[in-house]
Amino acid sequence: MRFRHLGRSGLKISEIAYGNWLTHGSQVDDGTAVACVQAALEAGVTTFDTADIYADGAAETVLGKALAGVPRESLEIFTKVYFPTGHKGPNSTGLSRKHIRESIDGSLQRLDTDYVDLYQAHRYDFATPLEETMGAFADVVRSGKALYIGVSEWTADQLRAASALAREMGVMLVSNQPQYSMVQRAIEAEVVPASRELGISQVVFSPLAQGVLTGKYTPGSSPPTGSRATDPAGLSFMSSVLADEVLTAVAGLRPVADELDVTMAQLAVAWVLAHDNVAAAIIGASRPEQVVENVAASGVQIPGELMDRIDEVLGAVVMTDPAFTARQSPKRRLA
Repeated sequence: MRFRHLGRSGLKISEIAYGNWLTHGSQVDDGTAVACVQAALEAGVTTFDTADIYADGAAETVLGKALAGVPRESLEIFTKVYFPTGHKGPNSTGLSRKHIRESIDGSLQRLDTDYVDLYQAHRYDFATPLEETMGAFADVVRSGKALYIGVSEWTADQLRAASALAREMGVMLVSNQPQYSMVQRAIEAEVVPASRELGISQVVFSPLAQGVLTGKYTPGSSPPTGSRATDPAGLSFMSSVLADEVLTAVAGLRPVADELDVTMAQLAVAWVLAHDNVAAAIIGASRPEQVVENVAASGVQIPGELMDRIDEVLGAVVMTDPAFTARQSPKRRLA
């Protein structure tokens, strides 16, 4: 396992992180979830990402139990705040001071830890002044409940404004968590240049494009039994990458993977890690074997000519519209 600095901070994280969105507390039983976390630890993963909204808090609880007994100083634990969990009231969502203060305490209790290494704004909140949000995050850091702050799916302009406020308040905004993969590159035009300027890293999710880049989905065929595309929550998130033209193009990547003697999944993760603004690629799993396979992408080098060939193979199916990022944050609160 290789390690990278998170943004401009001194914190190092494993370049492959384990995440439990759509799995722990929902798709897989707790025993399997614990086995997946154990496989990640054995493979050298030290960074674990979750969120309070995942399985309405159950994912944090399962992760806390899975990490019980592991020395806290050997881990980097990330979680997020924005969406409602538990009681659904007028203040149970967004990035108000009230919601942030209550949510961090709930997350720490479920994770059974005194602090998280990174506390992330899961989306941008248009209903709360940014000054209030960043002030509340600064208080979380000063209280010792989080060491660093980050965001998820924020635009370049939002990152610049938040970073400036964080500096004024004496805290570090060190990361952004966007979707990023060989077929989803919306962050490249604006978010990545702004992040480099600000000293912010990407901790990317869906490097496998919800499993599409593993090659297990084929044009004109039903999704494999038990795959993410058979789960309503997963399908709603991946419908665009299940288009036949995308699946046909992805099938053309297999010769590239064969030339490197890696699996399609390892190729996809290694491609993400080839980009210098990426601090970590978050992998998920429903079986320990998937963890072992994906972690093996750490250290895989893709020669420049093969990077070019990947671009040629995927061609027009690559999504590059920077406006995609802005569309990820709800324009009104959900509760």
